[in-house]
Amino acid sequence: MIAVDLMVEAEGWGALADPEALCRRAVAAALEAAGHGSAAAEISILLTDDAAVRLLNRQWRGKDKPTNVLSFPAAPPPGLPGPRQLGDIVLAFETVAREAEAEGKSLADHATHLIVHGTLHLIGHDHETEDEAEAMEAIEVKALARLGIADPYRDMVADDVAVGASGT
Repeated sequence: MIAVDLMVEAEGWGALADPEALCRRAVAAALEAAGHGSAAAEISILLTDDAAVRLLNRQWRGKDKPTNVLSFPAAPPPGLPGPRQLGDIVLAFETVAREAEAEGKSLADHATHLIVHGTLHLIGHDHETEDEAEAMEAIEVKALARLGIADPYRDMVADDVAVGASGT
C-alpha cells in the first residue's frame, strides 16, 4: 500500500477538484507502470508556489529560478519496520499552470504528469542520458495512459522537455 502525504501551500492549487485523489492516482500509476511492486511505501507531496520552489532549487541544485517539479529521494532506512519513505515531490503552481496553458493541457493532466515524473525519480529513474530519458518517458507514457492522459511527449522536441534535487 502506498501512502501519500499531501500538503497544499499555494491557493492556486484550489483549481484542482481533488488534489489528494489526483496525487494518489498519479503515484500509484507511476509505481505500477515501473513495476515497482506493492511493498508499503510513503511519498510526501508539496503543492506550493514558484517562490518556495525557487528557494529549494537554489539551495539543493544551485539554480536560482523556479522549476515545475523537484524530487528529493529518501535514503532507505536500515531495516526499520513500517512503510519505506520514498521521498518528497514539490510542484510550483505558477510554473505548472503556465506550462499547462502553453501546451494546451489541463492543469490536472500536467500536474499528474509531473507527479508521475517525480515519483519515477524517487525510485531511481533519471533522464541524464538519451537512453535514460527514453526509458523514463516510456514509463511515464504508460502510467499516463492508464489514467486516460495523452502522451505528453508526442509532439515535443527533445530540447523542449524540461521536467525538476532532480529538477525536471
